[in-house]
Amino acid sequence: MSIWWSLHLRRDAASVPLARRLLLGTMETAGVDPDISYDLSVALSEACANAVEHGGGTARGGTSEAYRVTAYLDGEKCRIEVADAGPGFPAATGGRSRPPVRTVPSDAEHGRGLGLIRELADHVHIGNKPGRGGAVVSFDKILKWREGAPLVAV
Repeated sequence: MSIWWSLHLRRDAASVPLARRLLLGTMETAGVDPDISYDLSVALSEACANAVEHGGGTARGGTSEAYRVTAYLDGEKCRIEVADAGPGFPAATGGRSRPPVRTVPSDAEHGRGLGLIRELADHVHIGNKPGRGGAVVSFDKILKWREGAPLVAV
C-alpha cells in the first residue's frame, strides 16, 4: 500500500490545522495506530508552524506567501516533508546548513519545535534547499496498524 499527497499552503496560521487534519484523516482511513498518527500530527504541526513563522523572506530578497507539505505512507513507513522559501538555516562551519542545537527551558513558548520533531519521529533531516534558499524539514516514522486495518502494508 502506498499513499502520498502534497499541499501548497499559504503562510497563514490557519493552514497548520488544515495540514494536520488531512494527515490524521489519511492515517485513520489507512488504519494506522492512533498513537503513531498523533505523534506524526504533532511533528507536522510544529514543522508547519515554523514554515509559517520563519519561511517568508527568500535569499534573493523577495517574499514567499506559501510553503509545501508532502506526506508519503509507503509500506511500513510514513515520511513527511515541509519546505518553505525563507532564508533557511544559518550556515555552519564548512558551508553546511544546520539548525542551531540549543537548550530551551521546558516552559518556553517558542523554540521547542525542532526538538519535539526529533523526539516524535524515528529519523529527522533538517537543512536548506540546495542552491535555492529555504528550509526543508523531513521526518519519518515506522507505522503500526490497528487491528483489522483496511490498508495494511503487505
